[in-house]
Amino acid sequence: MYTTEEFAEQVITDVSATLSGVMTSIGNKLGLYKAMAFAGPLTSTELSQKLGLAERYVREWLNNQVAGKYLTYDKNNQSYELPDAHVPVLVDQESPVFLLPALEVAASLWHDEEMLIKVFQTGKGITWGAHNHKLFCGSEALFRPGYKSFLVNDWIAAMDGVSKQLEQGALVADIGCGHGASTIVMANAFPKSKFYGFDNHAESIKTALVRIASEPAKSNTVFEIIDAKSYPTIGFDLICFMDCLHDMGDPVGAAKHALKALKPGASLLLVEPAAGNNVEDNINPISRLYYAASTAVCTPCSLSQDVGIALGAQAGQWQLSKVLEEAGFVDITKIAETPFNIVIQAKRP
Repeated sequence: MYTTEEFAEQVITDVSATLSGVMTSIGNKLGLYKAMAFAGPLTSTELSQKLGLAERYVREWLNNQVAGKYLTYDKNNQSYELPDAHVPVLVDQESPVFLLPALEVAASLWHDEEMLIKVFQTGKGITWGAHNHKLFCGSEALFRPGYKSFLVNDWIAAMDGVSKQLEQGALVADIGCGHGASTIVMANAFPKSKFYGFDNHAESIKTALVRIASEPAKSNTVFEIIDAKSYPTIGFDLICFMDCLHDMGDPVGAAKHALKALKPGASLLLVEPAAGNNVEDNINPISRLYYAASTAVCTPCSLSQDVGIALGAQAGQWQLSKVLEEAGFVDITKIAETPFNIVIQAKRP
């Protein structure tokens, strides 16, 4: 247990991080981190001249970053440096640990604060589309690097015989595809297969169509506005739920529809936020982040739909497996995990 003084220090740290998150976002959008990456020590004057920014603002920003240990400071020549080890987190948009898009998600929640207060009082839900637009772009940017790094080479590769099937030509559905990040990654990797991205949010599908237009996979990918219990049951070889099943009002119903839409013996791939099975297993910074997102986005999204089970973003393997088991799936197995995800394969009998 904390003493009062220790707890006050924890809250000060949280408030500091909240305010500094704005500074981090500014550093990203103005290219400050990018300009410092692998550039060695720079003074505030050198950095501001490099980017054409006002030196006094840049200096104050740099000092905030040093206080937060994002940068290092040399008092002898009053220079600042971005450690190489921080570049994958702050600069490299293809890195699976590029975390700055999470700040856009956080910004969307501040925009939605009044709406969230109301649902706490009424118990009602909030549809996905009712949130601030920063949520949609932030979620895509946050998830995309992980999909690029792990989806094909690790997660699908861990599924029994699925990679070979996709290489030869298969039929795949990506449910709740959003802006299509996961669909496009798979479709580019397996050009002989046909991919369908389904989502009930019209604006997301509109964005997915823009994204696919410049990709090689445009010839083997289709995006369609449709919900998780209405898409065609045409005998898919693989159906994927990427970070979305817990958002659904009726995850069992969605899983039952997927079972019906799969060929006999075919597989479902379920990617969900990493979590233990119990609250006491989830006392850590990543779960704290996910519980916050779940309170503000995932739980109200589910409650806005029919049934409204509200699994939440920290459902854990046991609860997710029970959903799939109730839907009729067999051979339900955790095949991979990262600090941010749990990955489960299940099969239609």
